[in-house]
Amino acid sequence: MSITTDQLRPQAAGTLGLWLAAGALPLLMIAPAFWNGYPLLQWDTGGYLARWYEGYLVPSRSTVFGLYLHYGESFGFWINLAVQSLATLWLLQLTLRVLGMMQTFRFVAISLLLILSTALPWLASMLLTDIFAGLSILSLFLLIVGDSRISGLEKASLFVFTAFAAATHSATLGVLLGLCAVGWMMRPFLGRRLPIAGLAQASLTIVAGSLMLIAANQALSGQWAWTPGGYGVAFGRMMQDGIVARYLNDRCPRENFKLCPYRNELPATADEFLWGNSMFNTLGRFEGMNDEMGYIVVHSLAAYPVWQAEAALRAMGRQLLDVATGEGTNGWIPHTYGIIERYIPLQVAAMRAARQQNWELNFDYVNWLHVPVALVSMLGLVTLLGHALVHRRLDDLTLLAATVTLALLGNAFICGVISGPHDRYGARMVWVATFVVLMALFRAFGDDSKAR
Repeated sequence: MSITTDQLRPQAAGTLGLWLAAGALPLLMIAPAFWNGYPLLQWDTGGYLARWYEGYLVPSRSTVFGLYLHYGESFGFWINLAVQSLATLWLLQLTLRVLGMMQTFRFVAISLLLILSTALPWLASMLLTDIFAGLSILSLFLLIVGDSRISGLEKASLFVFTAFAAATHSATLGVLLGLCAVGWMMRPFLGRRLPIAGLAQASLTIVAGSLMLIAANQALSGQWAWTPGGYGVAFGRMMQDGIVARYLNDRCPRENFKLCPYRNELPATADEFLWGNSMFNTLGRFEGMNDEMGYIVVHSLAAYPVWQAEAALRAMGRQLLDVATGEGTNGWIPHTYGIIERYIPLQVAAMRAARQQNWELNFDYVNWLHVPVALVSMLGLVTLLGHALVHRRLDDLTLLAATVTLALLGNAFICGVISGPHDRYGARMVWVATFVVLMALFRAFGDDSKAR
């Protein structure tokens, strides 16, 4: 059977179109930032930016991520967004390739669907650690199962990326640590599905990320210390659940806490207490309250174990459902504005001209699509795992689905129970569930012979 020029011409045109689309993906991945006219900012962005200039440690603000942002200042932070966009697409295509599903059309289609229906492009367009939370799940998985399917350079790149992601946020490090622990526990049952070499490399990324963070803290502050703030965040969540007020009412007649005079005036939410104009400021913030907050956190766990367990389960359940895009990304972020004006004055004009700073950013319409997609994707993960269990099939896609499910549960536990439920914590992870479900759908209705 002969192939004519007329037959080859449309095939070549189709291939060229796909490659052109693939070339446009890095720009589409950060399209929200182009539309905004400046990288998207969040309330926490200023705390990270200031680390280079202020030279001291701040609760929950990684110096490693602060350094990463600092090196992009001269380029208006667009170099940071380029890194985030390219890293995202690299991990998407590498995941497809390792699982034997890589086709140009499939890669382009899945990427476009993620851009249109999830928080992914908004995360990639933002100066915040959140983009690395979901990406690190993919990089850790590939490091474990990739084995001979990825090159030495790719393994080294995955190792560095995962370690860096772990150093950007304690919650991300906690989720990765939990996944490694589960991996070691399941190794006797799954055998070669979880290679010892891969698990060892993945586990070492946690060590490397921890050392990276401690070294950066020492370089910027002169302290060999972990990023502070753990007790304060947990205290805020317990206060929000009413546990702190109960503890103070039970103990203040006998113990002289700084908060005793304010026990009937505690704010309704952790955010109001920690970041608003509350008695927390009057009492010295973290420097003046850290010891007392730590004491109350530890002793209230022992005093009300059942209540604490019930509150933790409610917080975890709510965190799984809080998945809306855009929390904290609006026009009211005075601290971040102040940091940019004080330390990066050359960026002020561009920053002030952006749509976000002119209150033109509204996520209500975006979330009409994003929230249902996120919830359906999590349901799809459970369905995928149930189908695999019924048919006793454990292939790489099922293993990835199980990994992402564990990551979502771990993220909900760490963020919901310690910090309190927030949409931001859910949105930064749930897009990975959508990615896995899309892979399963394309595999079910596609032809994988070309990919193989």
